Amino acid sequence: MTKAGLFRALHHGRTPEDPLVLPGPWDAASARVFVEAGFPALATPSAGVAAALGYEDGTTPADEMFAAVARIARAVDVPVSADVEGGYGLAPGELVDRLLEAGAVGCNLEDSVRGKLKDPREHADWLAEVRSAAADRLFVNARVDTFVRGVADPERAIERAALYVAAGADCVYPIGAPTAVLPLLRAGIQGPVNVFAKAGQGPSPAELGGLGATRITFGPGLQRRAAEALREIAARLVK
Repeated sequence: MTKAGLFRALHHGRTPEDPLVLPGPWDAASARVFVEAGFPALATPSAGVAAALGYEDGTTPADEMFAAVARIARAVDVPVSADVEGGYGLAPGELVDRLLEAGAVGCNLEDSVRGKLKDPREHADWLAEVRSAAADRLFVNARVDTFVRGVADPERAIERAALYVAAGADCVYPIGAPTAVLPLLRAGIQGPVNVFAKAGQGPSPAELGGLGATRITFGPGLQRRAAEALREIAARLVK
């Protein structure tokens, strides 16, 4: 089985108490730490990679992001999915080629740009082109940004999710969804659902799985916790 096939299989047949937990490496060293801990796959966070490269979230040049993903993918044997934000304005075919060249087996793709939600049907058409170019070589995680863009009604997220699944998305990621609406989202969305979690805070992965999460990611949270730990160590060194 290819790495892409293995990654896709990890999302299916899971029980509610056993969601797929994907830590987010920001460089090769952190990726190796997560693999040594036993995680079967990884999912890079764009904000965490940006911080490691010295950029603000959303400002990393495409070439540097793909290069960072390539370094992470080369460093480990497990499947790596890449958060490539909104696709950097690349045509679907070029985006797919760049991801595959970097060694990624999946990608996160956002449905907002410069803080504003995209037209969902136009975005679904674009996702369909990405899926067509990728075939089964990439697992497409379609991020739904309604909650982080001030649209609290879960039905709007469900409507977008339906369009994206119909376009070929393998998973839907309603980022920022309140815990209370997860059962409603689970009931209304076909296929795997990605839920954002805060490491060490809030519901456990098993609890989120019981509420409807198929897979769990942490955004830049792990990178930020590591940076805070390093700050504490550095502060002690200068005393």
